[in-house]
Amino acid sequence: MISQPTFDFLIKLKQNNTREWFLANKTAYENAKKEVEKFIASLIPSISKIDPLIQSPEVKDCLFRIFKDVRFSKDKTPYKTNFGAFIGRGGRKTIYPGYYIHMEPGESFIAGGVYQPQPELLKLLRNEVYFNSEEFRKILELKEFRKYFSGLDDFDKMKKPPKDYPADFPEIDLLKYRSFIVSRTVADTKVVTEDYPDYVLEVVKAMQPLNAFLNRAISNG
Repeated sequence: MISQPTFDFLIKLKQNNTREWFLANKTAYENAKKEVEKFIASLIPSISKIDPLIQSPEVKDCLFRIFKDVRFSKDKTPYKTNFGAFIGRGGRKTIYPGYYIHMEPGESFIAGGVYQPQPELLKLLRNEVYFNSEEFRKILELKEFRKYFSGLDDFDKMKKPPKDYPADFPEIDLLKYRSFIVSRTVADTKVVTEDYPDYVLEVVKAMQPLNAFLNRAISNG
């Protein structure tokens, strides 16, 4: 469970995103981090039962660091104002699909799939969709899936069809995605409730058929 004090820390960090403030409030950060680690650790076994392909990643390999890499960013604030974890085979650095849990005041969400894959990997995913478009479309239309998602996230969707595929392909729209992910926003009031872990698992279960399809594309590539 995620408590309100963890959210309060993130709120204050957003208001005081400096090294001086962070060091002065390091105990609050450590308490919040421990709570998030415990939360993710409690989810991994249950998610592994829903999707055995993720195996049993270590919590430390799933959690993202709160420290930002500002070398190539215009925003030079040193810390992220969220806690995030990607639960997948091998953890956050995996090329395989998995489940992402993002905790941030006003911007929490649960997501899954494959995010911005390298060209070779993207080709494998698109090929799988191309040769099995009917199956893929059925997954996106499943009742359990539609309960939480309207479709794939299109934040980086191409305007024109990708090369190497016929422009008259009936499902060409599905091949325009550069990321094959879905996401579900979650209200702060939901995140801090006792039943939030169960809700996460419900959303994960709805995503699992999509991830199974994407995993097959990578495994057979």
